[in-house]
Amino acid sequence: MGALRLEGVTKRFGDHTAVNGIGFSVAKGEIFGLIGANGAGKTTTMRMVLGLIHPDEGTIEYNGKPYSKEAKSRFGYLPEERGLYPKVKVCDQLLYLAELRGLNRKEADRRLKEWLERFGVPEYYGKKVEELSKGNQQKIQFIAAIIHSPEYLILDEVFSGLDPVNVELLKETITKLRDNGTTILFSSHRMEHIEELCQHVCILHRSNAVLQGNLREIKRGFPRERVLLETEAPVEGLESVDGVTAVKKMENGYDILIREETAAQRVLLAAAEQSAVNRFAIMEPSLNDIFIRTVGGAHE
Repeated sequence: MGALRLEGVTKRFGDHTAVNGIGFSVAKGEIFGLIGANGAGKTTTMRMVLGLIHPDEGTIEYNGKPYSKEAKSRFGYLPEERGLYPKVKVCDQLLYLAELRGLNRKEADRRLKEWLERFGVPEYYGKKVEELSKGNQQKIQFIAAIIHSPEYLILDEVFSGLDPVNVELLKETITKLRDNGTTILFSSHRMEHIEELCQHVCILHRSNAVLQGNLREIKRGFPRERVLLETEAPVEGLESVDGVTAVKKMENGYDILIREETAAQRVLLAAAEQSAVNRFAIMEPSLNDIFIRTVGGAHE
């Protein structure tokens, strides 16, 4: 039994079905990826998990029990839209939010200073939110979501506005929370982040779950149609190899699309006849490739 389990969950707004009979389970100490284009039903699903809205059909269980108001303090939520007041000081907002989640002010203050120090921004304690950059506002909002050590953490586009250094900082923090037992529902348009952090995923399309399960097993169900080739000298005629559909010249080699996996060996033979081969790899499909194949178009 998962720490978080949805079964047959449906939500309608008037004549519009926002979520249609979806179900999945998230284990304790797992990061579960929820994927979909805007309007697919991700945010509605997250809000139902948080108890902000209730499903019209189906059940949501937390360690085998239904939602209760007493459980509010066990949730942490970072929404895609920034929800902090721009003209209020960081300390005033986050201490107040932590108290709403059950922390006393002294403990909340200790934790806030500890997190600011950990993120390398202790000087933001007394600053107004509007004085911070977009990326640093995101870090403050992340702290607001986790300051009370939630059992369940819902993250929607958590890396929005962050530079690569801070993306890695938050990735490290999220994986540590996972390792400490936090159950995390994670959504992002950046498929590489989903691939790196999540073991199981659910792809939503037009309110329906169209593909879900273990990411590694999902990948095994899709053909490998891409070859990376690096050679000592330029290679000619790869476009003419039977089964090759496209060749892209890279700085140190070639990125080759193939119709079927058997074409990869013909590519290798053609290259080896002309040059020493430094690298030859048949690549598994990326989650981005799988998403496009599954929903029939590029994501935003």
